[in-house]
Parts: sequence; structure tokens; C-alpha cells
Amino acid sequence: MATSASDSAATAAGTAATTASKSERAYVWIRERIARGEYGAGYRLVLGPIAESLDMSVVPVREAIRRLEAEGLVTFERNVGARVAVVDESEYVFTMQTLGLVEGAATALSAPHLTAADLERAQEVNDRMQRLLEHFDPHVFTQLNQQFHSVLYEPCPNPHILDLVHRGWGRLSSLRDSTFAFVPGRAHHSVEEHTEILDLIRTGADPLEIELAARNHRWRTMDAFISSRHENDHEDER
Repeated sequence: MATSASDSAATAAGTAATTASKSERAYVWIRERIARGEYGAGYRLVLGPIAESLDMSVVPVREAIRRLEAEGLVTFERNVGARVAVVDESEYVFTMQTLGLVEGAATALSAPHLTAADLERAQEVNDRMQRLLEHFDPHVFTQLNQQFHSVLYEPCPNPHILDLVHRGWGRLSSLRDSTFAFVPGRAHHSVEEHTEILDLIRTGADPLEIELAARNHRWRTMDAFISSRHENDHEDER
């Protein structure tokens, strides 16, 4: 029995959909391992073993890796293959320095506009972060961290400063899915500093004090990341 053109088209469409679904699964699987630090900077992503782990062909895995490459999480080197991207330390530092400045200002300007409900919501997020420390997941922790800060800076009445904050967070996420995957010990201090910032806002502290607390909070994470990178470099040299 001959196969009609419509049947062939339907079969092709079904195959494409299946491949896309597997590609998405491979993408999520690889990205989660990068976020957790299981696949660290420079880790070589070999198609065969990954495809075998996922019980699929290398085609959807290759598509997933290309997608990660487009997002800046993976790099491709000739004669080497795909590797987890190494964070550009200078770009990271510039981004964190700038974000510390603008987010600190945005948080201070937002403080008078934050309601009791806003502060309660921020506290609930921070409480979830506190509980997460027992079974640490850096990717989830980072998502909650952004939720916490967004509650505090979104009411900022200056749209230009707020736009710079949004751009900073966007640039940061393209550099690294989770800083806390590299410096998990920083997470404990981060939760404590969140509590301090909330206390300053609740008690109506001077805006400059709130701004400096938010700025230094961001910069301490930056300093912890840089220190961790340098310690790892020294270990590799030994």
C-alpha cells in the first residue's frame, strides 16, 4: 500500500516533535548539573555517555548542547568539543560591582513604599532559603534569592535605576546560573544578611544605611566567589 504525502508529512512532524521533546529533556538534565556544580567550569560534555545516561540518541543531546552554547553556559573548541563555560572573572566582577551599586540605591528608594505585606513576603522567601540550607540546591536557592531581592527593589520609583537593576540581573544570569554552586558556604551568610536588611527597612533606618547594607551584601557574594576561584587555581597548581 502506497504512503500518501499527508501520511509522510504527519510522520515527519511526529518525529520532529519527539526529537524536540528529547532535546528539551537533555537540555534540562545538563543545565541542572551545571547549576549544581556537578559539571564544573571546563568540564567536557561528551555526547555518547550523556545520550546513554538519558537513553536517547546523540541528536537531541547535540541540540541541547547547542542551546546551552547559545546561552553562554557551554563553549565549543575545535578538536576538543563542548565544555562547560569558564566564567569570565572580569565580566563577573564588573557586573556584580555595578549591580551592587544600582540595587543598593533601588532598595533604599523602595523602602518607604514597601508595605507590611511586601516585607512579610520577603521574610517568607528568606525562611524558605533558610530551610533549603539543610538540603542545599544552588539552582533553587538562586531563584529564591532573586525573588527575595525583587520584592525589595521593584517598588523603586526611579524607572532608570530599576531598568539598570533588571539589566544587571539579566547579565548575571547569562554569566552563571548560580554563584552559590561555587561558594555554597556563602549561602548561610546571605540568609543572615537578608534578615539584617529587612530589620533596617522595618525600623525605618536611614536610606543610606539601607543602601550600603544592600550594596555590601552583593559585594560580599562577589568577594566569596573570587576567593573561591583563586583557591581552586592554587590547588590546580600544586
